[in-house]
Amino acid sequence: MGIVDHKLNEKIQEFEEELKKTKYNKRTQGAVGLLKAKIARLKGEKTAKSSKKVHAQGWSVRKSGDATAVLVGFPSVGKSTLINKITAAESRVGHYEFTTLEVIPGSLEYENVKIQIFDVPGLIEGASKGRGKGREVLGAVGVADLVILLIDATKPQQLEAIQNELYEARIRINKKKPDVRITKKSTGGINISSVKLTKTTKPIIIDVLRELKFNNADVIFREDIDVDELIDVIEDNRKYLNGLIVVNKIDLVSKEKLEEIKKKIKPDVLISAEKSVGLEELKKKIFDKLDLVRIYCKEISKPADLRVPLVLKGQATLRDACLKLHKEFITKFRFARIWGKSVKFDGQKILNLKHELKDGDIVEFHLN
Repeated sequence: MGIVDHKLNEKIQEFEEELKKTKYNKRTQGAVGLLKAKIARLKGEKTAKSSKKVHAQGWSVRKSGDATAVLVGFPSVGKSTLINKITAAESRVGHYEFTTLEVIPGSLEYENVKIQIFDVPGLIEGASKGRGKGREVLGAVGVADLVILLIDATKPQQLEAIQNELYEARIRINKKKPDVRITKKSTGGINISSVKLTKTTKPIIIDVLRELKFNNADVIFREDIDVDELIDVIEDNRKYLNGLIVVNKIDLVSKEKLEEIKKKIKPDVLISAEKSVGLEELKKKIFDKLDLVRIYCKEISKPADLRVPLVLKGQATLRDACLKLHKEFITKFRFARIWGKSVKFDGQKILNLKHELKDGDIVEFHLN
């Protein structure tokens, strides 16, 4: 570690300690916001310097199927056992830490959808700083459509530790990118247009922007956000991913302990991978959380093939379907007839490529 890196680390640590000691209230709100901005700026400088010097060796993760999920958890939490049970993967299982030393893919087929699931080495505290293949693991998380946070029922405190590591790695779970637009300009200072702000104030926003080198900008807030979310928007290098909290090894704790866990961390699914308990519910939760849209294509005057869907993600449109089939579908598109939830009546003629599709729609494309 060079002298500059050492000084940056010292300064970051100094500000982090000051932040811990500062009680948050209305009087200290501005100071806390500024401290967070200073920490973010220094961490950004550190990352920029590190990336120039060395590139962490990552794994080559080849995506396949209709969507991708990654299993994240501490060593010996049962990831390998789980992926072997719900997919066709062959991940080595052992009752000791770090059995998995590389990315192991498996394929889950559910409701006519192929979902690729990665088993990666166990995280440890400090993973976001590179400990225990941490950067490689978190890099694999970044390419997924869904993160499955696997927690040991005998160690529920693991959840907070994993969430902290993901947060430090700039990964935001079950959050959407804040609806804020920042436009830099050469002069004129900072102009703010906003909805009613309850989590921060305009003076704090201006201080944070200036600390992060935004001295002249037009800022439009379309939602009420806090300082942490503002910093995320300013730095614009976060990943926003859906996540599932899954508690494993429920066969090893009492019913009373299980109820306590449910109240404390509010898991999405309770399972025992070893005993094959809760696995069907988990598969359904994975499918639901991916928010996939299955449409079925049909030829004119022929029935649709309901066995093989075209799988799209999120708020999918006819344009998205055309692009997935072939880019020429866009230029040759005349109209589509649709049967399903996205239209008022079956066989409705749709001319607009922006038409939003719904899961289960049947689409008949008419091209030039």
